[in-house]
Amino acid sequence: MQQKLQNTKNLVSEVFDKVYDKYDLMNNLISLGIHKSWKKQLIYSMNPKTNTKLIDVACGTGDIAKLFVDATKNKSKVLCVDPNKKMISLSKQKLRDYKNISWKIASAEKLPFKDSEFDYYTISFGLRNTKNLNKSLSEAFRVLKKGGRFFCLEFSKINNDYLDYIYQNYSKLIPTIGEFIVGDKKPYEYLIKSIKEFVDQDELIALMKKNKFQKCEFRNLNGGIVALHSGWKI
Repeated sequence: MQQKLQNTKNLVSEVFDKVYDKYDLMNNLISLGIHKSWKKQLIYSMNPKTNTKLIDVACGTGDIAKLFVDATKNKSKVLCVDPNKKMISLSKQKLRDYKNISWKIASAEKLPFKDSEFDYYTISFGLRNTKNLNKSLSEAFRVLKKGGRFFCLEFSKINNDYLDYIYQNYSKLIPTIGEFIVGDKKPYEYLIKSIKEFVDQDELIALMKKNKFQKCEFRNLNGGIVALHSGWKI
């Protein structure tokens, strides 16, 4: 399943080139800091074991990687993957004291790793930015070990009319906030448009099943502003 907006030539890479150095600041501002809670809930749901290996795709500045290593008391490894060189550099700097985290520049649709290599796969606010959802999910399944788990944290569809009304009106302010902080509103216009065009919770479950994941489920966070999807490779 191709995503039309994300297939616009160089669009996504140019978006992140513009915002990478203010990425954490803007995440805090536009989510009112709640994104930290969402990521903690992902790790809580995972309940990761020690001596395991996580691949964190579209890793951004490495929040999930840090939480995973801390949760496993520095007894597990993380490979952070992102297609943006500047984001990878920022993540390396931010997590320079973590010796069991490594990095690779690559896209979700084409992961340069062997089959059945990882115990866990996470992608947080990144699946929406990929060019092809089926390819991304197929690659996630391929690199997971048998018994491995897939987790996706992503903006989704709100299931409450009153909350949706508030959210839609707040969303209109985000490009203006972005222009004030970053100096460019276009990346945040892309953000809002990509959220609106992304598949809903049930559609993502169907795509996961199509790509061989089993025991697929999702949980809405904050009324469906964000959804946490998970599935198993069995």
